Amino acid sequence: MDEATVAAELGEEGVRSLIAAFYRRVKTDDLMAPMYPDNDWEGAEDRLAKFMLFRLGMSQAYIQKRGHPRLRMRHMPFSIGEAERDRWLKLMGEAMDEVAVPEASKQFLEPFFAQTADFMRNREG
Repeated sequence: MDEATVAAELGEEGVRSLIAAFYRRVKTDDLMAPMYPDNDWEGAEDRLAKFMLFRLGMSQAYIQKRGHPRLRMRHMPFSIGEAERDRWLKLMGEAMDEVAVPEASKQFLEPFFAQTADFMRNREG
């Protein structure tokens, strides 16, 4: 399994559906929702969707608009510890289940999400 196979299985619509399902959860989550400005939900969803489309080799729109992802730098203003990492992964896992991401794609995405979420941590605990 690789990015191209996941891209073929999900397609752009599947990626956008996954990210929409994720943000529906984030908006009502007691730990995650306060990290987002109330007036930028659509922007946050669009940025993550474009990042995932880029990461899966489906689009260069993220790079064209924002340049190098610099994920850790972009997340530094937010206090991210183990609880936030774990909640992010939980909500993304639920979103993958909701939109029925095929098992092989899920097995590819889960370690990527886990590694990326852990990399975003900027404080202990």
